Amino acid sequence: MNSSELKERTMDFAVRVLKMVNALPRTTAGRTVGGQIARSSTSVAANYRAALRAKSDADFINKITIVLEEADESAFWLELAERAELLPPKRLKALRQESEELTKIFNATRSTTKRRTRAKS
Repeated sequence: MNSSELKERTMDFAVRVLKMVNALPRTTAGRTVGGQIARSSTSVAANYRAALRAKSDADFINKITIVLEEADESAFWLELAERAELLPPKRLKALRQESEELTKIFNATRSTTKRRTRAKS
């Protein structure tokens, strides 16, 4: 997967999560989880775009770490929404899977960049 495809994938993830947030109940729990997952999932896409404009490998590693943390946080909020029974598990399954896959992708990206940077030194 190249950077353009991953950029599109992160944007798609953010859009899908925002649509899911609109389906959450208008309760304190729904609003709390909805606000948090909306912020973390859109942050994945926004910070990945920023990482693509990094000025150096060190800058890229720092920015991709933020992306990784936000993807993992998104996974947390999706799991919490399921456990709290805010939406049916069937509605959350694909989003949970995507957040986990994005977390793995960005973890591997960070590890590869760190290894490559060490090899240059």
